[in-house]
Amino acid sequence: MAGPMGAGAPGQQSMDFKGSGKRLLAQFRPEKKVLWAMLATGLVSVALSVTGPKILGWATDLVFAGIVGRDMPAGATREQVLAGMRESGDDGVADMLSGMDFTPGQGIDFGAVGEVLLLALGVFLLASALMAVSARLSNRAINHTVFRMRRDVQTKLSRLPLSYFDQRQRGEVLSRATNDIDNIGQTLQQTMGQVVNSLLTVIGVLVMMFWISPLLALVALVTVPLSFVVATRVGKRSQPHFVSQWTSTGTLNAHIEEMYTGHSLVKVFGRQDESAERFAEENDALYQASFKAQFTSGIMQPLMMFVSNINYVLVAVVGGLRVASGALSIGDVQAFIQYSRQFSMPLTQIASMANLVQSGVASAERVFELLDADEQEPDPVPGARLEKPRGRVALEKVSFRYEPDRPLIEDLSLTVEPGRTVAIVGPTGAGKTTLVNLLMRFYEVTGGRITLDGVEIAAMAREDLRSRIGMVLQDTWLFGGTIAENIAYGASREVSREEVEEAARAAHADRFIRTLPDGYDTVLDDEGSGVSAGEKQLVTIARAFLSDPVILVLDEATSSVDTRTEVLIQQAMARLAHGRTSFVIAHRLSTIRDADTILVMENGAIVEQGSHTELLAAEGAYARLYAAQFAEAAVEVD
Repeated sequence: MAGPMGAGAPGQQSMDFKGSGKRLLAQFRPEKKVLWAMLATGLVSVALSVTGPKILGWATDLVFAGIVGRDMPAGATREQVLAGMRESGDDGVADMLSGMDFTPGQGIDFGAVGEVLLLALGVFLLASALMAVSARLSNRAINHTVFRMRRDVQTKLSRLPLSYFDQRQRGEVLSRATNDIDNIGQTLQQTMGQVVNSLLTVIGVLVMMFWISPLLALVALVTVPLSFVVATRVGKRSQPHFVSQWTSTGTLNAHIEEMYTGHSLVKVFGRQDESAERFAEENDALYQASFKAQFTSGIMQPLMMFVSNINYVLVAVVGGLRVASGALSIGDVQAFIQYSRQFSMPLTQIASMANLVQSGVASAERVFELLDADEQEPDPVPGARLEKPRGRVALEKVSFRYEPDRPLIEDLSLTVEPGRTVAIVGPTGAGKTTLVNLLMRFYEVTGGRITLDGVEIAAMAREDLRSRIGMVLQDTWLFGGTIAENIAYGASREVSREEVEEAARAAHADRFIRTLPDGYDTVLDDEGSGVSAGEKQLVTIARAFLSDPVILVLDEATSSVDTRTEVLIQQAMARLAHGRTSFVIAHRLSTIRDADTILVMENGAIVEQGSHTELLAAEGAYARLYAAQFAEAAVEVD
């Protein structure tokens, strides 16, 4: 790479849980109607659910009243029975029964009990149906939101400058676009509907608790501050571990992706053990981060269960005293104990989901970092267009630097006339590839300007500019498909098989293609298995020829072919160069000797230029390169 390479810095910052959480929730704005419908159905469902225990309490009171009343003398009134108990010294029993609505001499009214139970059954069935509707609406909102996030990430990746990918490992970027978004979706699916339901349940239960007994409700609320302290303390401790977990995931994926794509190179240089050790280190780092995150957040649920049990004991004791005093009926206390459980359960559920929520928000922050990355400068509207492009390229006092404090190219001026072939040579790091990257606007110049046929390329739309340029790199790129489809990929329009074959013949690829089992219809996989590195390069060169560019850029394009094939390619290029401006970055002698002009670059500046013969006669930098690198190759070719 021409730019600086790094292992990728994203994900190292401290977690902004609150800010990232709010931003994640803001992604649901387009789903307002669905969310309101989900909230409405959930609210009605919870309202019905929380009335269930109260209705069951009525049934309990009917049963208890029947049991108490059947052993009492018939014909007497309730008040008379209670008065008789007090006269006989049973004040405690009288106080307890004073809260009951019983009829002396009358047993259990099974008809009334049955009606109450049917009512409770109907209420619970309707509540369940509405909860199912609410869950479906929640899933719909979540799926649409995650769909939009994936789309936004894909769109963002297409707008990021080349420098963004130069400074990050490919696997780390892929991890954000795949693993992190998957984790966000799973987190929302498992928590969003449950959190909303839990919060509504807490509110509904509180209303019912205060309705039944304000005193018992206040007793139940005593443990809420303790629950809050537990949740916040554990959450603050576990959140950094979740950030580390997903950062380690991205780093491990980057290593695996690099080792998989470069497995042949790893084996050739005997780096299997080193690669395995690196994997073990990254895998161990992920294990440690994941263990700490899950262990720390996992403490929350047992602690919340302990607090819930304290709440249960307090309610049971105080409720029993209220029944004994006749202030509450047994059915009300039974309902209240159910409510205390319903009140504690949502808090426990929310606490148990804390690890999921923290993990999801950690992934969301990594995705938002990607979405917030600086984009390439937008194209001017309307962009300048070339009516009849000829291919005259001019660099006027161009300066460029990858890092602000490290200049690479300074005050470089160059003019290339249409149809000329320019070879660029020089040592590694001299700025050869950088010069081409600036011409393609993969990077923007720091100073000066570059013009194409008198039009500044910065004033042109990138698509319009790059459609005029055909580029072949040292690293070949083929996609899964037939050879004909791979060649046709370079065309901006539909092309015929004859045009594809003509381009292949021009690149001297036709001969080897026809020796394949299915010829041009031979299917290649993503790595181009079945064809050699040189043959892959011929296919990519044919692709560039088919695009019919005004400017042809070959960056070490013939490095993977043998000397004879390279000479044939140079002959074909000479025929195709008519009317085209060609830039060739290469170290092979045949490419350099055939060029109209050779530029020798050192430290970002052109130190020599001229023809092969002129530069050799000058006995300068080019002559030294020739003597050091090309003398043996010249003998072989001659």
